[in-house]
Amino acid sequence: MAGPLRRAGADAAWAARRAAAYFALARRAPFWLRLRLAPPLEETRGGARLVARARTPSLLDALRALDAAARDVRVAGVFVRLAGAPAGLSAAASLRRALDAVRAAGKPVAAYGERLQQAEYVIASGASRFWLPEAGSLGLVGLRSEGLYLSRLLARIEVRADVVRIGTHKTAGETLTRDSMSPESREQIEGYLDDAFGELVAAIAAGRGLEPDTVRARIDAGPYGAAAAVEAGLADGCLFPDEIDGELAALAPDTKEASPRPGEPRVRLVDAAAYAALHAADPGWRPLHRDLPHVAYVVAGGAIQLRAALGGISVDSLAARLRRLAFAPSVRAIVLRITSPGGDALASDLLWRALAIARGEKPVVASMGEVAASGGYLAAVAADHVVAEASALTGSIGVIGGKLDLGGLYDRLGIGRDAVERGRRAGLLTGSRGFTPDERAAVRREMEAMYDVFLRRVEEGRKLSREEVERVAQGRVFSGRRAVALGLIDALGGPLEAIREARSRAGLAEGERAVLDVLPRARPLDRLRGLLVGRG
Repeated sequence: MAGPLRRAGADAAWAARRAAAYFALARRAPFWLRLRLAPPLEETRGGARLVARARTPSLLDALRALDAAARDVRVAGVFVRLAGAPAGLSAAASLRRALDAVRAAGKPVAAYGERLQQAEYVIASGASRFWLPEAGSLGLVGLRSEGLYLSRLLARIEVRADVVRIGTHKTAGETLTRDSMSPESREQIEGYLDDAFGELVAAIAAGRGLEPDTVRARIDAGPYGAAAAVEAGLADGCLFPDEIDGELAALAPDTKEASPRPGEPRVRLVDAAAYAALHAADPGWRPLHRDLPHVAYVVAGGAIQLRAALGGISVDSLAARLRRLAFAPSVRAIVLRITSPGGDALASDLLWRALAIARGEKPVVASMGEVAASGGYLAAVAADHVVAEASALTGSIGVIGGKLDLGGLYDRLGIGRDAVERGRRAGLLTGSRGFTPDERAAVRREMEAMYDVFLRRVEEGRKLSREEVERVAQGRVFSGRRAVALGLIDALGGPLEAIREARSRAGLAEGERAVLDVLPRARPLDRLRGLLVGRG
């Protein structure tokens, strides 16, 4: 009896909250949805903060709010306030596609920012109207990838990096072993930048109604002051912040406030963070004797480690969570949102195993963030379906390891070293010297075995032959667009596309109500802080 009573209580509480939320929104309809984007644009609101940012949604909240706004008859348009660059071009591409859907629904999108960088401009260039203040700027200058190379610095202090790599293009160790970019590194970085630059040009061209060659010329002529950006067709006008609501009223006259109070906006605005919490993320009424189906959205970011004490992906805890979800009757599908350059090889393979077990029980979809390479990619191939934005960085199928030889530095500082050993390779990990030929051969054999495991995981997960995998392995990295063509991932897309794919694979019809469980969950104090935070 307790179960139905608890459900009845939850339904009553839900009904009261929903009625209040809908009453508040209905009173303001039609309204502009105001989306404020400021760095760091977090994946979800799960993390704790010492200082809460005012009314800044997470990436997932923003995307879900825009997705709902495109269909909500109460939303007359979307106003995007850009207060800093998102994490990268992939996050910007996801937001831009969601804004494109709003415009495709016949609703205007307006954007405003003071000093925009390129990721922000991918978003702003898709707006129906984009404004800057007269003293603002647009930093549209192109893409550059620059690395630091420390070999000469290390030589000056008599430190030597002893690196073993499996894969001709596994170049992460070059930071320590070279003083410039290797031909292999240059080859793959140029390939990635070609793809990413093409995406940047295409996004601006489509949004501003310009030819791609014209956009390339505009980029070569950048950066721009506000007036120059307007003259170049990259912006629509110069406004001060207090003038924006007048322009919004002109774009959607039905949103005008009848009698605004002094200093208040002249149009009705509803904040996207509140809209996402009260409407977009609300699955609706739940039946008394059964729960709605659940889709788990699990966020994992950072270096992959067995036990991550100071951030990153802790495989011990993440694998345990995935096991619980795999056997939870209410969970119909799992989305793993992973952003990682890799990490510990063993931990990465254990994460692969946890996903493989989950996949045996229910659909699993992997959604890549800005980067899911090396161990991050190894884990993702266990999923039924893998999606990434066109500018995401992925691949890097290879293994690298080594140590710093500090023997010269010790001598220079007058530090003596002495040791007693038992076992031919007892000193393999010492920093007092580099690898002996025998030790190096032993390390290489171990790494080659791990490389073979990596190849087999990709071969099995992506349904590719060994020859096909080896052609794209050797540590090479690719853009998301190139990875689709090579069969390394299934489709281009972001969080929304991954969630839709998971729902489809779980047998949920379009529009069928379901609960999206975002994990890890926000702590109660963070949720309370989010409700109490004021305007900003």
